[in-house]
Amino acid sequence: MVDFLPFEGYRPNIGAGDSIADFVSPPYDVIGPEQLKALQSKKHNVTNLTLEPDADGRYRGSAQRLESFIAEGALRQAGPSYYLYDQTWDENGVKTTRRGLVGILRTEDYSKGNIIPHEETFSKVKADRLNLLRDTEAHLESIFGIYEGLGKDLDRKVDAAARLRYRYVDPDGVEHRYSQISDPAVIEEVKEKLKTQKMLIADGHHRYETALNYAKENPGDEAKQYVLCTMVSQDDGGLVIRPTHRLIDAGDIGETTAVKKISKAMRTEEASSVSDLKEKLPQHLFGMIFRSGKCLLLDNISEEDPMMALDTYAAQQKILYGIYKSDEGKSKISYDADMDSVEKSMAAKEHDAAVVLNPPKLQTIWDLAGRGKRMPKKTTFFYPKIWSGWVFYRMK
Repeated sequence: MVDFLPFEGYRPNIGAGDSIADFVSPPYDVIGPEQLKALQSKKHNVTNLTLEPDADGRYRGSAQRLESFIAEGALRQAGPSYYLYDQTWDENGVKTTRRGLVGILRTEDYSKGNIIPHEETFSKVKADRLNLLRDTEAHLESIFGIYEGLGKDLDRKVDAAARLRYRYVDPDGVEHRYSQISDPAVIEEVKEKLKTQKMLIADGHHRYETALNYAKENPGDEAKQYVLCTMVSQDDGGLVIRPTHRLIDAGDIGETTAVKKISKAMRTEEASSVSDLKEKLPQHLFGMIFRSGKCLLLDNISEEDPMMALDTYAAQQKILYGIYKSDEGKSKISYDADMDSVEKSMAAKEHDAAVVLNPPKLQTIWDLAGRGKRMPKKTTFFYPKIWSGWVFYRMK
């Protein structure tokens, strides 16, 4: 079971001349330098809290800014509530909506089997986010989870009880609608329904594990046992998962040598062009594009352990580690979830090679995660991202 509760969140108080756009942003880990500069030019934007560390890596300045936002009335506290977060966008010509239910989730060890991870995490990132929690005593961004769902009857009650608070269309054309649910009877039904379910972490593994560590640092403080969380039903029609492709800067590992070794490690088929590769990719495990323009489609040579059926894992173990030795620092790996961008960068010969992946299947993620398997980082790219700044969970 999961303990998923309503909370008294702090929400943007839109004044004259202001817009919700002044407060919100994409999550901290997908914001580029120019976008960050534009966001932080807005005094009350969430990035002035989440991405403005002190010189020593702490966030005491962010804590002071948060206090000032509240004192100025830029943020106001609401009564006990859940929230609905609807995101609508054009997905290959089809109008698509994903709905999230927002509350606070009690953190617990994965070993209990209720909160299920699927990706690896890294200590450096968690150390930074732990400093943010220690200093601000607030969850300023939401993790993203997938759960069984509320059922049609309760979905209808939730929809009827929701009151729209914010609407915003972002630069990518995604419409964000944030609604508040404060009806005590509906809240109680939702809380009870969730007690029978488990949750798969879709996005925010670092934030969840950081929140768990913070909770363990504060065992006597009930408020600090929870993390801000947005949960999406597993049968939601808007659960779009895109692949994150790998770009390789190969160091002194030449293309001829790499291709020869790849051909021994995997079954290969040459594609005549990038277009040909993209057309045939769904019938193969993954593909590769090289600086020279050479394109390969790759598959496992024989049946292996279940993890090797996952393209990101096979690519990591056999190509990135096995051929390019990225785990030893002999090559550099970067990531791009936009295939058009990958094509452009390879056409411009900005990288030595690219690993091109198929979209992950949610059932595969559930199955492997349920067996305790951790996947390589950036195995999944749930689109669109859960934006930050709509509501904060303050723990003091």
